[in-house]
Amino acid sequence: MSPIVRRLCQLSLFLILPLMSGCDLVVMSPSGDIAQQQADLIVVSTVLMLLIIVPVLFLTLYFAWHYRHSNTKAKYDPEWHHSTRLEVVIWAAPLAIIIALGAITWISTHKLDPFRPLDRIDAERTIPEGTKPLEVEVVALDWKWLFFYPEYGIATVNEMAAPIDRPITFKITSSSVMNSFYVPALAGMIYAMPGMETKLHAVINKEGVFDGFSSNYSGAGFSHMRFKFHSVNQEGFDGWIARVKQNGTALNQDTYLKLEKPSEREPVRYYATVQQDLYQRVLNMCAETGRMCMSEMMHIDMMGGGGVESHENRDKLRYDNRHMEHYSAGHGPVPALGATVPASGEPAKSDAAPHEGGHSMSGMNHDSEGPAPAQLNKN
Repeated sequence: MSPIVRRLCQLSLFLILPLMSGCDLVVMSPSGDIAQQQADLIVVSTVLMLLIIVPVLFLTLYFAWHYRHSNTKAKYDPEWHHSTRLEVVIWAAPLAIIIALGAITWISTHKLDPFRPLDRIDAERTIPEGTKPLEVEVVALDWKWLFFYPEYGIATVNEMAAPIDRPITFKITSSSVMNSFYVPALAGMIYAMPGMETKLHAVINKEGVFDGFSSNYSGAGFSHMRFKFHSVNQEGFDGWIARVKQNGTALNQDTYLKLEKPSEREPVRYYATVQQDLYQRVLNMCAETGRMCMSEMMHIDMMGGGGVESHENRDKLRYDNRHMEHYSAGHGPVPALGATVPASGEPAKSDAAPHEGGHSMSGMNHDSEGPAPAQLNKN
């Protein structure tokens, strides 16, 4: 290596290391057992792939140097065309790596399935018999996070807490569009989808305050859709629950519908009481009065349908409230989203008066009287 190249390498290290010193590699150094297993999977997979990549890169450089034009000592054999030993190495090594990666992926896919209940607290401890997981119901709103704690009858916005070494069962849904629930220190990201419930089983093993956020773009306020995850001991968790009950207000249907409206940089909110079955109504997309719950519709379908009288359910099954504000204020019936005449009740575009000086296009109304556009009267 020439002195100039050596100096450039040393200089690059001095420039890169200070930048890396401020990095928080939480994904590779997490605080929860599930996230730790996922980090181990990344390391093992990377090492296995490097077993092929590193020798290939080294040999590429070696061949370019060894068989350079100026090296007259390199053996030149233009008649060479096959080597059984070389073929075995070339194909056997990658095949072995692929088999190993496939086996590890298959095992990890089942072992780290987010719907699968935990069987251990960490690598050295199993879950004590009779341990009850902490249940947290998560709703992704525009653009904030709502957490229900059904065991304690409370709810919070943009803040949650959990005791260390206690399994957590997350039930996750969304109110409008798809999002993704992600606490890197705890576990991998899980999608939150309206009308559906996904699950995540995880455990946190170290105390601290960790970042949580949405990892799926969901609109204008996506960048600020963040929350704090407090990992505390049992005494600290009991104190947090008491603080929420002491400082919180009531979360009922009306409060939720106001909270559901899109907003950015929402502050932390505490709710000391929660209306019964509110999360289930959010999940079934019937939090608003007059809406039919999906569970009711599925029951009707299971029983064979509602017959001709079920046309009355049409308005009850329109869920996207962001397009209803104009009509819910008393300005007329709610149109079907994306509908045209006559379902929308709006006039047809072809019935509107043509623009002055405009010209007719194929497929438009040609029955209107009047002179032809000027450009058509030219010779």
